[in-house]
Amino acid sequence: MAVRVTRDPQNVPPGWHDSAVDTGTFWDIIETARASAGQDRPYHESLTDHLATLTGQDILEYYERFETMHDALNRHDLWAAAYLIGGGCSDDGFIDFRAGLIAQGRDWYQKAAAAPDSLADHPVVAAARHPRGGNLPFYEEVNYAASRAFERVSGDEHAFWDALKARPQADLSIVMHLSAWGTCSVEVPRR
Repeated sequence: MAVRVTRDPQNVPPGWHDSAVDTGTFWDIIETARASAGQDRPYHESLTDHLATLTGQDILEYYERFETMHDALNRHDLWAAAYLIGGGCSDDGFIDFRAGLIAQGRDWYQKAAAAPDSLADHPVVAAARHPRGGNLPFYEEVNYAASRAFERVSGDEHAFWDALKARPQADLSIVMHLSAWGTCSVEVPRR
């Protein structure tokens, strides 16, 4: 299942611009970081290093795209897969699991989104079934790559969150988030 992000031109607030980090560019960033990661350089460091070569604006757009991809995986069936793979799964663990799926790249992201059972065939999951199994696909540090890259670019550890809050919102509707546990939160984007 491909995730396509589109913007209705009739519902774009003033000052909003076309994103330099569209879905294709987002996955190019992920794959570039994957290609440059290795045993001496963990993926999250590679991703942060790559993001730090972008403009602050592009880092913010990457983060917004990351959040869109991350939120699209917030489903009961994927939480169940995370629970089975990890031998349990907390709220924070599920956030890290979804970040780990993104870090696996576009192909595995799409496979997992289309059929969570397909994760049983993933090499990391298969390795985890053995007594000396590898890392499970729970990857907390990926969640922080954009903020850490922005801090490098700006020199200010709080600038990322301030810049993110200051960005215009493309979606002016009420956003409802229903968690896998049945709780609901409502967000009213700023105008």
